Amino acid sequence: MNQPRKIIAGLFGPLVGLGSLLLGVVAAQPNPGTTAPATVAISENLATFATRDDFDRSMVELSNWGRWGSTDQLGALNLITPTVRKRALRQVRDGVSVSLARDVEKEPAADNGSPFFHSMDRTGTNNPGYSVADTFRVSYHGLAHTHIDSLCHMFYRGKMYNGYEQTDVTLGGARNLGVQNLKEGIQGRGILMDIPALQGLPYLEPGTPIYPADLEAWEKRAGVRVGRGDIVLIRTGRWARRAALGAWSGKFAGLHGTCARWLKQRDVSVIGSDAAADVLPSGVTDVAMPLHQLCLTAMGVWILDNCDLEAVSRAAQQRKRWEFLLTVAPLAVPGGTGSPINPLATF
Repeated sequence: MNQPRKIIAGLFGPLVGLGSLLLGVVAAQPNPGTTAPATVAISENLATFATRDDFDRSMVELSNWGRWGSTDQLGALNLITPTVRKRALRQVRDGVSVSLARDVEKEPAADNGSPFFHSMDRTGTNNPGYSVADTFRVSYHGLAHTHIDSLCHMFYRGKMYNGYEQTDVTLGGARNLGVQNLKEGIQGRGILMDIPALQGLPYLEPGTPIYPADLEAWEKRAGVRVGRGDIVLIRTGRWARRAALGAWSGKFAGLHGTCARWLKQRDVSVIGSDAAADVLPSGVTDVAMPLHQLCLTAMGVWILDNCDLEAVSRAAQQRKRWEFLLTVAPLAVPGGTGSPINPLATF
């Protein structure tokens, strides 16, 4: 029993202050370098994942710290091996690509507190020369702009993924876990899980939680099983509802925190959605975004936020095929906490 405690002490040194609660969990904790499921199961029932203690326990149980080495900065993207990538390329049959990005929004809205800034520096009417130019500026984290979250985007008790220090992120950027680690891009098998379609709805109402049972029900309906290295995209119908009823804030449909264990067991590399991945409010006391924390900080699973999944949903429905090659190419910004993106699904 001493060995597991030494492992956790090495990886989660600052968490020792959790006291008896942590020690009780550590006794059952497997080496984070293995893929064995945790001994202590968390039910899909909201009532058993509703407290800070439930969340703290999961942060330890679902950890991938050290799994790919003490200096790893790719996290679950290590699961997209050359073999997995070549297998994903076989998803391309029609040669048709569909963007998963929203057109940038330049005006404020209830769900867009940081509009995209676009100004023209030289135009065809004020420039006597032979070219035009413009300037972009965007604060992309939030609920409006399609972007990827780097593993340095969140921290827990002073630590980021794999034990890197919160203080590694300074005014000059993140010294570790920045988005430049994805300069070669992401290419993998994308799987669309269309939860409104599963329920015969055009969209889910804000605040609707999605549980592991919903994900498995969609697998059966779509005839596809999520596996190691896959990129899972959750459609809630957020943009369809917004087009019909207008922008809103505060509540969004999304994954309940219990889905983190399911994602870990399936060895998912990236999770994306048309909102913030998490259901908002989360339903977990004092934890605003448990899925974000569990994915980014504990498991090293990258997150795509605010994807527009309406066009890819129609393309998948037309083909009766919900798997495709997904390509994501962030900007190569040293120390960036993420990047605006234009993900492409190729059927």
